[in-house]
Amino acid sequence: MTAKPLSITSDLQHRARQLAAQFAETAAERDALGGTPKAERDAIRQSGLLSLIIPDDCGGLGSDWQTTLDVVREFARVDSSIAHVFGFQHLMLATVRLFSRPDQWQPWFQLTARNRWFWGNALNPLDKRTTVKRFDGWREFSGKKSFCSGALDSQMLIASGLDEETGKLLIAAIPTARSGISLADDWDNMGQRQTDSGSATFERVRVEENELLLEPGPLSTPFACLRPLIAQLIFTHIYLGIAEGSFEEARAYTLKEARPWFKSSAAHISEDPYVLAHYGEFWVGLEGVRALVQRAAKLLDKAWSQGPDLGEAQRGELALAIATAKVAATRTGLDLCSRLFEVTGARSTHAALRLDRHWRNLRTQTLHDPVDYKVRELGEWALNQTLPTPTFYS
Repeated sequence: MTAKPLSITSDLQHRARQLAAQFAETAAERDALGGTPKAERDAIRQSGLLSLIIPDDCGGLGSDWQTTLDVVREFARVDSSIAHVFGFQHLMLATVRLFSRPDQWQPWFQLTARNRWFWGNALNPLDKRTTVKRFDGWREFSGKKSFCSGALDSQMLIASGLDEETGKLLIAAIPTARSGISLADDWDNMGQRQTDSGSATFERVRVEENELLLEPGPLSTPFACLRPLIAQLIFTHIYLGIAEGSFEEARAYTLKEARPWFKSSAAHISEDPYVLAHYGEFWVGLEGVRALVQRAAKLLDKAWSQGPDLGEAQRGELALAIATAKVAATRTGLDLCSRLFEVTGARSTHAALRLDRHWRNLRTQTLHDPVDYKVRELGEWALNQTLPTPTFYS
């Protein structure tokens, strides 16, 4: 009883699985250490996978979203921190593509593919401590940002601030090494411990006009409104990957190490009726999430291919599909990552195994935004046939 293969091409599948196997060897140890997974990020650079979603004519691999998200999920099965940083690479590229002009995003894409750049996040519009002053031909960013995933060890940043005159959110693509940018190694949470999601400080950072993502900008068209949906679907693939990885790790431990309870009539743990019942429930949950995630990824590719012609209704239907998958992945994953100890037994709580990291990672990541609000959106549709209203987050 193994997970179904992912829908990625044989070459990409080979590269992704080679990397995943490499990451798995040290995942538990690195979870304890925290900090920047420098060697793992460099391995991804060397693989060429940083340019998965970049079109062929810009020097990238020209993959679709389903393929790209499957690689995110492949990594999440063994190391959800790496999956997070890798997923955000493509979210940042999508941000550039959706919010800027072709004469901006095409050169950035070409340089990313050629130089194997990592992009980091310093966007977080909920953190309003960064402000922007206007000068003739340029802007100045000053302030702080929290939850800057992947900013450390990156070459480019997506950053945001509030215009001091208008209060409008301004987003820019800028080199990480630019004067005035300081990235703090202050991420020390219970989960996702190698995402480098700490803080950034901007001290009078000069941003040129052609580095601002103004045309069309966020929330300007249904196509531009795909950005938050891509973020939500990346998270959902991470959730599913964590659940699948914890399932496989628990299964291996159950078969090799676990013993039947003394009151059980089973000769081997694999025959215990209660253990079988748990695994049956795990499987039903995972199969349901896989189907929902696959459907949402296909709809995203269809919407992405529409480009500026994407309509509001199609965007709304995609939002519903992603929200449905996200709620299911959250609930199934948290349940599985907690209950896995019921089929592995007391000895599986040994600190060296760090089986608890799956729950800690998933619990940390699923708090990115409250799933209750996704359920509410789905309720509005189910009862009132009201499509979700686009925001920067959904």
